[in-house]
Amino acid sequence: MAGTPRERARQQTLEDITRIGRRQLGEVGAAALSLRAVARELGVVSSAVYRYVANRDELLTLLLVDAYTELGDEVDAAVERAGPSASDRFAALARAVRSWALREPSRYALLFGSPVPGYAAPAERTTAQGTRVVTLLARIVDDAWDAGGITGGAGVAPNELAADFQAIRDQLSLSIPDGVLAATVQAWSALFGAVSFEVFGQYGKDTFVDPDALYDYTVGRLAEQLGLLAKCAASS
Repeated sequence: MAGTPRERARQQTLEDITRIGRRQLGEVGAAALSLRAVARELGVVSSAVYRYVANRDELLTLLLVDAYTELGDEVDAAVERAGPSASDRFAALARAVRSWALREPSRYALLFGSPVPGYAAPAERTTAQGTRVVTLLARIVDDAWDAGGITGGAGVAPNELAADFQAIRDQLSLSIPDGVLAATVQAWSALFGAVSFEVFGQYGKDTFVDPDALYDYTVGRLAEQLGLLAKCAASS
């Protein structure tokens, strides 16, 4: 941990606050997070914690960034380890998302569950980390498109969304056409929908005896719908 002793002490305290906040998420949920409870566990008065985290919303933001960062890091690492084909990379991304979500259900709920009443995440602090997974997904598909690794027709996207798709292409430096970009957005929402159904118990306790098989089937179908060729290596 670099920096002056004071900077290292501050960083350690922020890490301790984050660790305690994570546990609170699992025990009482995001809406009931309490800086006073954090202070009690740290063994300091509340005013001491306020020097690091101003209020509950600031603690929520700290936990959001922490969770988005860990999820993004794990997905990046899984894709890096995957085979060269676009379908391998897509499957690695999908499985890493599910693995993290099942291991960290309360943190997943903070990111993708019901909004916390009265809290609005500050975009300038959360967007970069919060969009890492979907950005990587888009680049996997874009690499496959550039390498000729997308087969079949992705369909025609509505003209009403053309400006939106162009803005996304410009922001992420993508080359995929509207139809493929629309399919990518659908795959993104379907992937996280499947994970959310499992994490939040929406399928029902005894509906599927092998949730791994169900998820793998879903990922395979999404790859087919995207037109990803199993043997096509990414261009990057």
